[in-house]
Amino acid sequence: MNDVEGYVFTPIAEAVRAEFTGAYVTGEYVNEPARFPHVSIVEADNYTSTRRLDNSDTEKYSTVMYQIDVYSNKKAGKKKECKDILNFIDRMMYARNFTRISKSPVPNMFDGSIYRLTARYRAETDGEAFYRIL
Repeated sequence: MNDVEGYVFTPIAEAVRAEFTGAYVTGEYVNEPARFPHVSIVEADNYTSTRRLDNSDTEKYSTVMYQIDVYSNKKAGKKKECKDILNFIDRMMYARNFTRISKSPVPNMFDGSIYRLTARYRAETDGEAFYRIL
């Protein structure tokens, strides 16, 4: 398995914190964020890229999928805040050869005053570089 979480999480988390003052960024899913805006960047899947298998006894390429969740609890403008943060992250993911495979709002069943926007990204990796999947 190619473990690339540090290559994805760290630079994006640092950039989000620098761009959006007060943003709380974590690498784990949080059911009830304590601070806002809240961003979670989670490697949600990592599996062998079967289209690149060969006869060796090691995995050379993995397909990785990241889920980004952005939460806001602003009284006014929470949807815009989530979109602004996610658009910022989206540009960084594309620059790293990830493809967005979904983006949608997710109703917060526990607290309707919190807006949540979720996006998923996918790429192949050899453990160092990322390759866009078409």
